[in-house]
This record gives sequence, structure tokens and C-alpha cells, in this order.
Amino acid sequence: MSRIYILASIVALLLAGCAAPKKNMPKKSKANSSAMPKEISQAKNDSERYLLTFYPMAVEQMERHGIPASITLAQGLLESGAGKSKLASEGKNHFGIKADKRWKGRTMKVMDNGALHKFRVYDNAGESYEDHSQFLIVNKRYASLFRLKKTDYKGWAKGLRDAYYAEDRQYHTKLVALIERYRLYEYDSYTMSDIKNGRKEGNPKSIALNRSIYKSNGLLYVTARQGDTFETLSKELGISKNKLISYNDLHKGYKIEEGDIIYLEKKRSKALEKYSFHRTRNGESLYRISQIYGIRLENLYKMNPQYSSYTRLKVGDVIRLR
Repeated sequence: MSRIYILASIVALLLAGCAAPKKNMPKKSKANSSAMPKEISQAKNDSERYLLTFYPMAVEQMERHGIPASITLAQGLLESGAGKSKLASEGKNHFGIKADKRWKGRTMKVMDNGALHKFRVYDNAGESYEDHSQFLIVNKRYASLFRLKKTDYKGWAKGLRDAYYAEDRQYHTKLVALIERYRLYEYDSYTMSDIKNGRKEGNPKSIALNRSIYKSNGLLYVTARQGDTFETLSKELGISKNKLISYNDLHKGYKIEEGDIIYLEKKRSKALEKYSFHRTRNGESLYRISQIYGIRLENLYKMNPQYSSYTRLKVGDVIRLR
């Protein structure tokens, strides 16, 4: 199968959307009658339907940025009214993020706490979930949260309250109640490889490739599985080994690890317009950041000349992305 044919098929699937995931949901506990059903069709209410639809996005954000999936889901559920609010249904804004001076995208005005405010508008829910992560990463008042364990959902909830994510001083209590009612903490131990049919808004699903294909910065990529090599990926994707190595700023001796982002196209010189900066977390490198945002590593170094290939990033460092 030619590379052109495969990429054309992938693009077609990007436009067509995908089916909702139905496998690998948390096991139901006999002791908890609030355990989630396994399929969207079994959802008893809008809240369950929302969680079953969007948990793959929350897990992906957790893998990419370290924000507990339980927190992301609980916030999305609460802020969007289970996806039914005007802001979520019309503006695809699931987290109630307002349009500040840094926001260059579309906006819409919605009443909030008795006043009319401008909120960010997205093309789809996937953009909203990604921007929510970036919002927490870039704003210094949330920096301490990223030092917490991803399993510490209570600490994250309290930290969001203390940093005034919302004016409601019982915000953390509401988040924890949702997490425990629906056992969302179980998703905090998930990985994308656990969700074989995982979905992110606007992304294609497996065709003959038998794996999920994602999109970042307008570029197609896959997440490496255990046992993947440049040779096996080349054969499966119809892209030469040398091109995969070049696209991903790697060298021939590199051994692919599970979870690696592998781009199928040449990366860009800068991030999307809405992502100007990235605040580093523990263990991150410039290479990892370049993969998250689909930026060529040499360009990232040029935008951040204070760092060299031997510089170890500190937690909280601000990295320019464009």
C-alpha cells in the first residue's frame, strides 16, 4: 500500500469522524452502584453520556501534560453542564475559559455570575480539552499543581479552588464529589494504549493500520506501542524508515519506546498561533516539547537560545513556541 494512499485514507477518516469507544472501561465494582456503564448506549443520563464520550480525550491530556484525567473530566462535566450549556454546545468550550488579551481566536458573549463575559470559542471539543491543559500549564498560579501526583485528585481539586479557577469556594468539593460518584479516579491509571479504540474529536481511527492516528499542529502522528521499531512502522505506514527518523528529529540508533509520539509528516517551524509558550514539568526536555507541539527541534532551539542540548530544564521554565 503506497504512502499517498494511506495518508489519503487517513485524511478521509479525519473528515468522517469515528465511532465511540466501547472497550476497556473501568471494571464495575459490586460495592458501588454508581459505577459507569461500559457503552454510551447504556448511559442512564447526560452526565454518564458525557463521561463515556470524552474520557479518551481526558486520558490523552493526562499522558501529554500530566493533568489527572479525573480532574479534567470532572471539570468538563461541571463547567459544561454535561455538554448541554450554551457555551459548550455552541462555542465548544467545555471548561468555561474566558477570552483574555492573549486569546487570538473567536469569542462569544455569555452571561456568567450575573455579568456578560467574552469566552473562547473552538472548532471542536478536542481543541477545548487541549486548550484547557495549556491554560493550566501557562498560568503561573497553577504551577504548584504539577508537582502533585496524578493520583492526588483531591489535592488537584483544592489547588484549583485556591488558585481561583472558579469563584465558587466550594468548587473543589463539587469536583471531588463528581470524581467519587462516577469513580473517575480509575481513569487516572489509564494509558492511551489501554484504550484501543480511543478517540479524540476530529481524529481518524484505525483502518488497515490497526492503530489510532492523531493530529497536532495540523500534522498526523501515531503513539508508539511496545515493540514498535522504525522498520515495523515503515512497513505498516508506508513511509520510509529514513523519513520517519528525519520527521521526528531522531537518529538511526534510537530505539522507539512505548508512548513516543511519531510524526508521519515533517514538523513545522512553530506551534499553532494560540500556543505561544509552554511551562515545563518535571522530566520534560526540549525534544519532548517539540514532539507535543509538532515543532522541529532546531527551530525550538532557535526560539530559546538560552538552552543547549545539554541543558536540563527546570520545572516552571517558560519555553517559547513561536
